[in-house]
Amino acid sequence: MVRVGGHFHGENPLDDAVAAKARTAQFFLGDPQGWKGPVIPGDPEEIKAAYAEADVDVYIHAPYVINVASTNNRIRIPSRKLLDSHLKAAASIGAKGLIVHGGHVTGKDDPAAGVDNWVKAIERSERPLPLLIENTAGGDHAMARKLDALARLWEAVSEAAGTSGGNLGFCLDTCHANSAGIDLADAVDAVKAITGRIDLVHCNNSRDKFGSGADRHANFETGTIDRETLAAVVRAAGAPVVCETPLDGLAGDIAWLTGQL
Repeated sequence: MVRVGGHFHGENPLDDAVAAKARTAQFFLGDPQGWKGPVIPGDPEEIKAAYAEADVDVYIHAPYVINVASTNNRIRIPSRKLLDSHLKAAASIGAKGLIVHGGHVTGKDDPAAGVDNWVKAIERSERPLPLLIENTAGGDHAMARKLDALARLWEAVSEAAGTSGGNLGFCLDTCHANSAGIDLADAVDAVKAITGRIDLVHCNNSRDKFGSGADRHANFETGTIDRETLAAVVRAAGAPVVCETPLDGLAGDIAWLTGQL
């Protein structure tokens, strides 16, 4: 049975997950827009035990500011350090994975430089839990927006991960894929043809039209993507699910999707 849950923003994500009847709980370990290191909200072993007792799987989302692809040293080097610290912190509380965006380079850069920087990050990182690279919605120079860019990135990082201990996976975001112009009808097959795997689905509707490049999530009943299409993606992927939809309808989204599986 596919485990379905959500991203929770409150001070006690476990309480929120239980109230929403979620089987997965994703949250941040700090400010998603900041460069400060992760903050573990309590004793790691007690947190791990509490989630296990509640039968809720933990996923941690890395800060949005992380961009290990960047050719700017002032961004790339702090990004690597922040990513490494989040990997260790997430592992300490028993998380199933750490999700990070693919990042981007600037218009003047060769995308190959961004791929090379990703390879260096993989080679130099210790991954005590799976690092899940997530596809992104916009940006002409993004590393994981379009399928061809994802293919270039994945070939390089998967080879690097094979020589540095593995623990690398992929997170498919439905809103991001739709906004990037990837047809959700065959998105799972297209992605698996590249990565061979989908480890987590961010099941989100979108406020914007297909191919818009915009990253604005919507609840299942109010977005531009037919919710039956979203359920079909989840069934095809066969992976755990985190709904990152607006909080006022999140519990309803979790309940509806769970009922479709």
